Amino acid sequence: MRHQTSLDADYFEQMFRKSPDPWGFETSAYEQEKYAQTLAALGGKRFKHVLEVGCANGVLTARLAPHCHRLLAIDVSETALSAARERCAGLPEVAFDRMAFPRQTPAKSAFDLLLLSEVAYYWDDADLQRAAAWISSAMSAAGDLLLVHWTGGTDYPQSGDDAVTKLHQMLDGHIDVLRADRHAEYRLDHWRMRA
Repeated sequence: MRHQTSLDADYFEQMFRKSPDPWGFETSAYEQEKYAQTLAALGGKRFKHVLEVGCANGVLTARLAPHCHRLLAIDVSETALSAARERCAGLPEVAFDRMAFPRQTPAKSAFDLLLLSEVAYYWDDADLQRAAAWISSAMSAAGDLLLVHWTGGTDYPQSGDDAVTKLHQMLDGHIDVLRADRHAEYRLDHWRMRA
């Protein structure tokens, strides 16, 4: 049965207390291929101020860091953040914060890259609208949004396709679609804020 409301912090905290890597970020072939495609989509560009929402245990964060001057990685689970901080301890460009995005958002704005990897489908429509409002106001002109989501069945508030479609509709007029790639089990969408 599908959740009707956004999944709360306790859901994720329990997942990471049961297992340090509940989705196999370190070992899954799916995750490794998806990470490679995610980083390739950046086109070798180096970004000034990046926000990664839902960094979990920091596996992708560590791979993303070389593409950033400053990277703020956030998650709702303190257990996950503890692991992420340890994994990225040698990366001075990375900062972490516990935050339940989009109900809580960074104080600083003008991000030139926002990464939403496997997170938007955890949000109900109200939180998708909150995310869209924040994106519209906090992203820099011509800033990039990279969304990567599983397209299989879920019991989350949204499917991957529904979450991306709804967020796109909510941002209509504010973004241009650079790419919309479909892979066997996930989709990768790259948008750019209109200047």
